[in-house]
Amino acid sequence: MTIAPLSWTELEKLTDFQIDPINGPTNAQSRLRLFGHSESDVRVTLYRDNHAWCPYCQKVWLWLEEKQIPYQIEKVTMFCYGKKEDWYKRKVPSGMLPAIALDGRIITESDDILMALERVYGSLGPGMSDLRVIPLRQLERLLFRAWCAWLCYPVNSAREDQRNRDQFKMVVGKVEEALKSTPGPYFLEDFSTVDVIFTPYVERMNASLYYYKGYSLREENPRFSAWFDAMESRPTYRGTQSDFHTHAHDLPPQMGGCYENGEPQMLLNKQRVDHGPWFGLPDVTYPEPETSRSEALQRVLKHRANIIKVNPADNQLFDEALRCALTSMMTGEKCVPPADSDSALRYLRDRINVPRDMSIYAAKRLREALEKTAALVGDRQGIPIPTNHRRDQDPTNFATRP
Repeated sequence: MTIAPLSWTELEKLTDFQIDPINGPTNAQSRLRLFGHSESDVRVTLYRDNHAWCPYCQKVWLWLEEKQIPYQIEKVTMFCYGKKEDWYKRKVPSGMLPAIALDGRIITESDDILMALERVYGSLGPGMSDLRVIPLRQLERLLFRAWCAWLCYPVNSAREDQRNRDQFKMVVGKVEEALKSTPGPYFLEDFSTVDVIFTPYVERMNASLYYYKGYSLREENPRFSAWFDAMESRPTYRGTQSDFHTHAHDLPPQMGGCYENGEPQMLLNKQRVDHGPWFGLPDVTYPEPETSRSEALQRVLKHRANIIKVNPADNQLFDEALRCALTSMMTGEKCVPPADSDSALRYLRDRINVPRDMSIYAAKRLREALEKTAALVGDRQGIPIPTNHRRDQDPTNFATRP
């Protein structure tokens, strides 16, 4: 059955999704987090990037959420997708992210930030300087370097790529042994700062190696798999968690390039991350929330004017096409968009950001609806995603400093 697209007013009636950004679950949209405290209790301001792409920002963000420290958030543009704000450069001349203001004192470098926060608020399990923690921090850096060596440098032969793969897997083996040495799924007896430290880059390794190298970190390593599962049981992590599509395309300009190996499995993985199906990818395994569609709809409704404005297609044509996709997503019925709207729908499909725009399952549902609707009228893709920069994601199109 084919139906006509619902109006914006009709679509608004199909969602009542809302969260409490201040005291509710961890979320990327909040500007203030109180956890039931008073605003007068806020001593910390976290300066992080607009798009939640910065791994070091995620580390500090997750620590604050786990400790439930009242804090406010100021969002800053990363160099790879726009011009750094003058107000931030006056505070932090280097432009580095993240930074915090703790009782008015600016602190940069994520490890220094965590140490400063520990001195005021106590540690999250054993602290950064604990003798159990230091070797694991060093192991995380060793893993990071092995990942970069495989992902971020071109090679001249399959043999060279295999050597880099073997080196990475050797370090992964050491991480597996570290995880195996504890009775539970975490790096120490209980969740701790160590897990926070590993989280950002391990999440990005899982995404980038799947996409560029055909290697599934989560699926090929049982201890890592259990660790990911345990992390996804934590609402704090779920609120900061991104998906494969977002990471695969936000990393190249940040890392100076990510290089494909062209192997058959890599090509299959790339096709799936870019074009679907997105369900079943090893980027998330906890059950899909019942609210995923209503969340996706609510987020599009909130920003629809700018979403339509920045799309390269004619505004009226894309308005109707977008309503068709949303109608299909919410009703399960086929809604044929106007002719020549396929590339416009896929442009949006490719630029959904997790968790900036919405949570991981909501994004999957929206990508799926956009792709299915586009496929009804053609196979044209959107304007390609840049690899040297991401100024197609300039946050000035969507957000201003309050």
